Amino acid sequence: MAKVAFVFPGQGSQEVGMGKAAYQGTPEGRDTFDRADAALGESLSRLCFEGPEGDLQLTANAQPAILTTSIALLRGLGEPCDAVAGHSLGEYSANVCAGTFGFEDAVRLVRKRGHYMQEAVPVGAGAMAAVLGGELSAIEQACKAAAGVVEPVNYNCPGQLVIAGDTAGLQAATASLQALGAKVRQLPVSAPFHSSLMKPAEQRLAPDLLATTFNAPSVPVYVNVDASPVTTAEAARDALSRQVSRSVRWQQTIERMLADGVTLFVEIGPGKALTGMLRRIAKDAKRANVETPADFAAARAAIAEHR
Repeated sequence: MAKVAFVFPGQGSQEVGMGKAAYQGTPEGRDTFDRADAALGESLSRLCFEGPEGDLQLTANAQPAILTTSIALLRGLGEPCDAVAGHSLGEYSANVCAGTFGFEDAVRLVRKRGHYMQEAVPVGAGAMAAVLGGELSAIEQACKAAAGVVEPVNYNCPGQLVIAGDTAGLQAATASLQALGAKVRQLPVSAPFHSSLMKPAEQRLAPDLLATTFNAPSVPVYVNVDASPVTTAEAARDALSRQVSRSVRWQQTIERMLADGVTLFVEIGPGKALTGMLRRIAKDAKRANVETPADFAAARAAIAEHR
């Protein structure tokens, strides 16, 4: 049986103006942004729609902003799915879609998550870089050989791996990888997300996750840390806790979803990063993208073909 999966983007997809069309064009979008503003006690909607960009890029703002935009579009689309997944932060959107926890709880959680992740490592003490090309084993070995903490943290798609760690170690690994012919591009982020240096953030987030009501997901949630589905409340909570300081296994997640019968992937949220990765992981997989209400008709048609 053909299956439809909704997938949700993570940090890096934010841009000023995101979600504005959903807010203005759908009652669901307006309600979602109004609820986010109320949950945070501030105008997240104005930040999304008008900026300033510097404030939107801050981790503690970008995370609830992306989540809210994704859920506004999801609700406006109004279609069911058979499975969900999200890239890093996007796993919170996926769990809201699956009913694992409420939207307002998710907004408050990711605001805290953003603060904790930013505060885990002083600005300038950690960094991230995308490695384009090169053998996976050689990249992993270069990370191990570098002094300090340097780790593969995002297994995005063939030919794209993100590494993170302390600044000196990352520079050493970068030099080794460039000597091997790989292209290494420093990412414009302020902390080494998903590396073991994020352990303090994981420990701070754990009590907040425990204090949040979790339900059994209505559809399987394919989680970053294990690249496998969870179907219970406790497994979903545990996965969100562990993902803070562990690798995002996105390529492996998509491969598992394909093996489990997913035939259409619909990316819901700002940007098209996941759609691009999917093309590199499985170029023949069916895909659709929902960035604004203008994309609803094409996405609904693609979903209808799979029912």
